Amino acid sequence: MSKQPTSCKYYSHTHQQRYHSLYHRVSASPPEAPETVSTSGVASYDPSATSSSYAGSASEYDSVSAAAAGVDLLEYMSERLGGAFHAMPLDRSLAKQAQSSGQLNAKTRELLALQALARSRLAATRTNFAEGIKAAKEVQRDLEWTQKRVTAMNQRAAQKYPSQYQAASERYPAPVDY
Repeated sequence: MSKQPTSCKYYSHTHQQRYHSLYHRVSASPPEAPETVSTSGVASYDPSATSSSYAGSASEYDSVSAAAAGVDLLEYMSERLGGAFHAMPLDRSLAKQAQSSGQLNAKTRELLALQALARSRLAATRTNFAEGIKAAKEVQRDLEWTQKRVTAMNQRAAQKYPSQYQAASERYPAPVDY
C-alpha cells in the first residue's frame, strides 16, 4: 500500500488514514485532553486558556496514528491467531480426514470394480440360461419326434403281427406315464 503524500492538509490526511485504517490498518485512539488544564495555577475548562491547543496536540496524534498505521492488520491478526490455538490437533484431524478420505475412495473403487464384475457375471449367466433353454426346447422336440416314431412303429407292429405284439406287450409292459 502506498503512503499518502505529506503535502496534503491535516484534515484530508487524517481522513484518508482513518479510511484506510478501517480496512487495512489498526488505528489508535487520539490522546484524551485532560478535563482540567491549568495555566498559572488556576483551573480552567477552556481549551483556549492552555498553552497548547488541540491543534497543537494534533502533532502528537499524527505520531501515534503513524506508529499504529505501520501495523498491518493481516499480520497482526495472523500473529494473534497463531498464539490463540494450537496447530497440532488441527494437523492431526486433517491427517485423519485425509486418511479416511483415501480409505473411502479405495472402497468406492473396489465397489465399482465388484459391480462391474457382477454385471459381467450376470450377462454371462443370462447367456448360459438362454442357451440352456434353447437346448432344452431342442431336446423336447427331439423326444416328441422320437415318441411319435415309436408310437407309429408300435401301431404298425400291432396291425401286422397282432399275436406276437400281444405276447411281447404282456411280457414287457409299457411304462406308466407320470
